[in-house]
Amino acid sequence: QVQLVESGGGLVQAGGSLRLSCSASRNIISLAAMGWYRQAPGKQRELVAVISTGGSTNYADSVKGRFTISRVYAKNTVYLLMNSLKPEDTGVYYCNLHLASSDYWGQGTQVTVSS
Repeated sequence: QVQLVESGGGLVQAGGSLRLSCSASRNIISLAAMGWYRQAPGKQRELVAVISTGGSTNYADSVKGRFTISRVYAKNTVYLLMNSLKPEDTGVYYCNLHLASSDYWGQGTQVTVSS
């Protein structure tokens, strides 16, 4: 079993920045694909960014050039740096760990971008 804990959400004005963190309870992130998802009110959860075990990254078109996913093995932590935030980035952001056909999720952290 793996527990994921997100932090770093909050209220920010449009154009601002936030950095989300996701810490895993076990030394496992080097073995797993890690991703960030978000869910806006009344919408389905969507993929924001993902980093593979090999370090390759993919982003939703809506965040390319503004968001960066990264990880620090020594801290068992994955980050999402979000720049040039827009009101449409508002939502609950969830960390995901995918390992051996199993998915683990954090509890989510709220990001609100005001216009």
